[in-house]
Amino acid sequence: MNRAAARSFPVVAPDHAEIEFDLIEALFFGYRGFVAEPDRTLSARGFGRAHHRVLYFVYRNPGLTIAALLDILQITKQSLARVLKDLVDGGLIEQKEGADDRRQRLLFATEEGKALAFALANGQSERLRMALIAAGPRGREAVEQFLNALAEPWPVKPA
Repeated sequence: MNRAAARSFPVVAPDHAEIEFDLIEALFFGYRGFVAEPDRTLSARGFGRAHHRVLYFVYRNPGLTIAALLDILQITKQSLARVLKDLVDGGLIEQKEGADDRRQRLLFATEEGKALAFALANGQSERLRMALIAAGPRGREAVEQFLNALAEPWPVKPA
């Protein structure tokens, strides 16, 4: 179902008029569009969005520890272990011992992992560029403020 079809459903009862349904839907469909191409690319390799997130943050933060990655992603060790194993077995990420603590595992994207992470980010970046052009001259600033506020712990108080 596309965005236009979603709008064809009946409007909910008037007592819910304060709900930002249009923005909720715009965010849903925007995110779906934002991840569509990476989803297709990763799916062809047997990977999904969890793999994308792990690869992205390891690529952006070479030497990231597993503990730090768990903190960034806010997932369980069990969830990360499965995804990380897939990426290591797939030759996209490698683990190295820490220099000071050999029990510590530092994560690095391999050359193949770097190439894939870059290709996925490059496509998403182009999509963002086009959307920001459509948003107008102050669009980037407004979008960045909006997304940063959305990421803050709830409830967000306006400045």
